[in-house]
Amino acid sequence: MDQSSRYADLSLREEDLIAGGRHVLCAYIMKPKAGYEYLSTAAHFAAESSTGTNVEVCTTDDFTKGVDALVYEIDPARELMKIAYPVELFDRNIKDGRAMLASFLTLTIGNNQGMGDVEYAKMHDFYVPPAYLRLFDGPSMNIQDMWRVLGRDMTNGGMVVGTIIKPKLGLRPQPFADACHQFWLGGDFIKNDEPQGNQVFAPLKETMRLVADAMRRAQDETGEAKLFSANITADDPFEIIARGEYILETFAENADHVAFLVDGYVAGPTAITTARRYFPNQFLHYHRAGHGAVTSPSAKRGYTAFVHCKMSRLQGASGIHTGTMGFGKMEGDAADKAIAYMLERDAADGPYFHQEWLGMKATTPIISGGMNALRLPGFFDNLGHSNVIQTSGGGAFGHKDGGTAGAKSLRQAQDAWQAGVNLVDYAMEHPELKGAFESFHWDADKLFPGWREKLGVAAA
Repeated sequence: MDQSSRYADLSLREEDLIAGGRHVLCAYIMKPKAGYEYLSTAAHFAAESSTGTNVEVCTTDDFTKGVDALVYEIDPARELMKIAYPVELFDRNIKDGRAMLASFLTLTIGNNQGMGDVEYAKMHDFYVPPAYLRLFDGPSMNIQDMWRVLGRDMTNGGMVVGTIIKPKLGLRPQPFADACHQFWLGGDFIKNDEPQGNQVFAPLKETMRLVADAMRRAQDETGEAKLFSANITADDPFEIIARGEYILETFAENADHVAFLVDGYVAGPTAITTARRYFPNQFLHYHRAGHGAVTSPSAKRGYTAFVHCKMSRLQGASGIHTGTMGFGKMEGDAADKAIAYMLERDAADGPYFHQEWLGMKATTPIISGGMNALRLPGFFDNLGHSNVIQTSGGGAFGHKDGGTAGAKSLRQAQDAWQAGVNLVDYAMEHPELKGAFESFHWDADKLFPGWREKLGVAAA
């Protein structure tokens, strides 16, 4: 049944919809299945996403039609469709009237993903009007709160030097804590990796007790504050709370040095919101394990990494992994800096929409996946600044002189970039950075030709 007469209005102008302030706008790349016309399929998609189905029903009234989602723009040659969703469609909390991401996803990426006339449909951008934006929690903490703990400048505090303890599974509590201590002697921040929790060989309570002790010792030895991101992901919100409360009690006087990591893709908006609301004084570290199932460029359904990260700011993520923008081992390219800008700026352009955040606190990009000291200058050049959290696993512990030297090499790479000094020249007087050239010589050969001669390192 062609529903375009009700669920499409191509006379609507996007600027008027934005000025009106009562619609969430979504841009999709959509392809109908063979034999289906583009506009009628788009209208069916809008119907399924809002007030309709595949037939006319007797319960529809004039009010219902007033909150229809409407297709307002199509470009079949580019497979582009845009839909305007009245904000009244979205669910609100009964306890405080706040918005919820679960409802946004249920409508915009819900049953429409399984429609029989749609070959594929993937959301590439969305726009949130001011009246709806203010109903989302937004972040309560971000990198500025880490800089405060670290005693840094609050406007341009620079990169938080971090790592992920490897292997991500298989270490017992004491070896894990020892690795933390080793890195903290040179770095700032350690991420409890996403599969780590309460395994039988590494009980959470024992592991956290030893890590808290390692933090105290590292702080005493270096005279510097250290940071730890503890994984509290769980299916049960009460388990999330129990883990968080135990960790804060265990770290005690260093509680404000602790972030809470939650796997926001696999555990969902409920887990993120539980952590955001129950622990508003902790940095909420949004880990996105599994997101590639829908966000990968090879996936034709769901939503993009840009959309995923933008949603995380609405939910209140203090920081989210954004990939390495083509400078590490993960999927991505230099243009992905648009993701970081949407997270950290008060106004930014997406692929299809300009978003004003109206003072909502920024979300910090967390950079991980195959990075080491030699790759950092190119990454910073592309992004335009170094105010990120950067976590190198192999890039730290793969250093020939161990995790402490690896951590120092990462910090030195950022220092060189901030000072505008070539990395090879800086390495001549910084042995840890020189060791990174030797440790990751394959990257050095590609990124810094002639480095061996300058640093006096023989060919491998």
